[in-house]
Amino acid sequence: MSIRPYRDILRRDSRQINVGKVKVGGGAPIAVQSMTNTPTADVSATIQQVRALEVAGVDIVRISCPDKESTSALKKIISAIEVPVVADIHFHYKRALEAAEAGAHCLRINPGNIGSSDRVREVVQSAKDHGCSMRIGVNAGSLERDLLEKYGEPCPEAMVESALAHARILEDHDFLDFKISVKASDVFLAVAAYQELAQLCDYPLHIGITEAGGFTTGTVKSSIGLGMLLWSGIGDTIRISLSAEPVEEVRVGFELLKALNIRHRGVSIISCPSCARQQFPVIKTVEILEKRLEHIVTPMTLSVIGCVVNGPGEARETDIGLTGGGRGNHQVYLSGVTDHKINDRDLVDHLVELVEKKAHEIDDDGVDE
Repeated sequence: MSIRPYRDILRRDSRQINVGKVKVGGGAPIAVQSMTNTPTADVSATIQQVRALEVAGVDIVRISCPDKESTSALKKIISAIEVPVVADIHFHYKRALEAAEAGAHCLRINPGNIGSSDRVREVVQSAKDHGCSMRIGVNAGSLERDLLEKYGEPCPEAMVESALAHARILEDHDFLDFKISVKASDVFLAVAAYQELAQLCDYPLHIGITEAGGFTTGTVKSSIGLGMLLWSGIGDTIRISLSAEPVEEVRVGFELLKALNIRHRGVSIISCPSCARQQFPVIKTVEILEKRLEHIVTPMTLSVIGCVVNGPGEARETDIGLTGGGRGNHQVYLSGVTDHKINDRDLVDHLVELVEKKAHEIDDDGVDE
């Protein structure tokens, strides 16, 4: 237990699998995943989008493979990128075979939906031969008809029953390198399904609120649902599903993990909403700083507070702090201690310079260790 037990998160114990070079479950860092939305057959566009996701910090990328043209393009795509790829397969078992042969690191496929036992056996053998893991992906919007007839509607029990039925198929074929997801667009339904599933198996769990909506709506819904699960220790990989550019999913995912003190990447800015007491334009300043500091990946904190009411207190807890002062004369804090004053004109440039310098210091200390 830490000195601040109210911050402690006890993660659920799970077995560990590999998605390419990324370890999932078993205490490994929670991985942030996104998905391309370019036509997979458009190799150049897909590579470009994945590279943008890599710059944003993505750990795993899912790529849809709806047809043979897509699986044919997959090999070229994988050879040109760094992150592991999950090939998204629905119903057609041959796409799974082609994707595994093309170098996919994981297959997102529900074995109960691809036909005969012989087909399942063939897919499992291909996954073993090519070192692929799998993800069983249950979705409230595509539950099996017999489960909908049994339960009357999508519900946590139906989703968990579906997931465990697919898991048993893989277990029967002596394949255990898989993770499971039970997604829904309804926050209550998704959370309840994951909570139940977490108690009934020890497989790694990929969590997400599916079809969450546009940037603002989807961020709020995902933060509520995934926040509840992560805070209770459930989740080994995450995806923030947004009707927005995939890069935004990654950014929101890392911000969520940072807010829960689970994983840190880049600058965490603590800033006030501003009021009549502000001594510089807080909102505009923070907006510019967020853009100017996107390239920083070193974990660190920066407080930007418009006046002396809460500014000094927040600055004491951050790597770099700024508190608004009268007559355009503002206080800068370094490592929680007052250091020097700065005026309005140089404010943003100076803070960026301080952050970059601090990032280099932290990185150098890490190398020395």
